[in-house]
Amino acid sequence: MKISTKGRYALRLMADIAQQGSGEPVSLRDAARRQGLSDKYLEQIVTPLARAGLVRSVRGAGGGYLLTRRPEEYTVGDILRPLEGDLAPVECATDGGFCERSGDCLTVGLWRDIHRAVSAVVDGTTLADLLARQAGSAEPS
Repeated sequence: MKISTKGRYALRLMADIAQQGSGEPVSLRDAARRQGLSDKYLEQIVTPLARAGLVRSVRGAGGGYLLTRRPEEYTVGDILRPLEGDLAPVECATDGGFCERSGDCLTVGLWRDIHRAVSAVVDGTTLADLLARQAGSAEPS
C-alpha cells in the first residue's frame, strides 16, 4: 500500500494551514510556495478536504482556507481518507470486503492485521502530533 501524492500533500497543506493560520485564512498560493508545491495541484486537494468538512474557504481579498477544528482534533486518518479512501492493503481486509476465498484463505488474517495496524497509527496520530514532531526535529520532514 502506498499513500498517493494527493494524500501526502493533503497532510502538508493541513499542517501548513495549522502553522500559519492564527485565525487568518491561508491562501493556497502562499501554502504552495512554502511547501514547494503547485497551487493548481493544491486546488485539487483542498476540494475533497472542504467537502469532508476539514477546511472552510473564505472568499475575497485576504481570503483562503481555515481549519474547522483545532489541530489536536484531526487525526491523520481523517485527512488521508477523503483523498485515499479506505487504507486497507486489499479489499478483503475491509469490514465489508468480500472474497470468495476468504473462508479458507491463508492470508486474509494477515491483511486484516495490517489494516488494523495502519488504522491504529493514522487514527492515533493527530495533526498536532505531526506539528510537535516537526518542532522537535532538526530536519524538516
